[in-house]
Amino acid sequence: MASQKKKEPLKLILDSNSFFIPLEFKIDIFEELKKLLNRNIEFILLSPVKQELEVLSRKNISKKSRYAKFALQLSEKCKTVSIKDFGEPVDDLILRIAKEWNTPVFTNDRTLKKRLRDISVPVIYLRQKSRLDVDGSIS
Repeated sequence: MASQKKKEPLKLILDSNSFFIPLEFKIDIFEELKKLLNRNIEFILLSPVKQELEVLSRKNISKKSRYAKFALQLSEKCKTVSIKDFGEPVDDLILRIAKEWNTPVFTNDRTLKKRLRDISVPVIYLRQKSRLDVDGSIS
């Protein structure tokens, strides 16, 4: 039974800011995540996070808009999961889904990282602007 669990890909929820790391710090997040976690990963993009990126990409704020457009291209490597929008903030939604699914989250949002750690959800984040790291235990 334990060997079956190893073969299942690890679901990993990506927050919108994780998609900006390749542009800002020249890090291939998908390759680095595979190396860091040393297992098959199913990259998850929640539909409200994708909508957040789409809204940003349409704004005329040059740098943010460009980053969001690039992020949307990167997000094509993810499985988009439709989540009904109950009007809750995106961070609250990420917290709820991560807890329900018992799955880690990749984010650089300091407040979200703390909230995730407070409910014992493992967090992957950029450390020292040069590498990815994990806070918490991923089974």
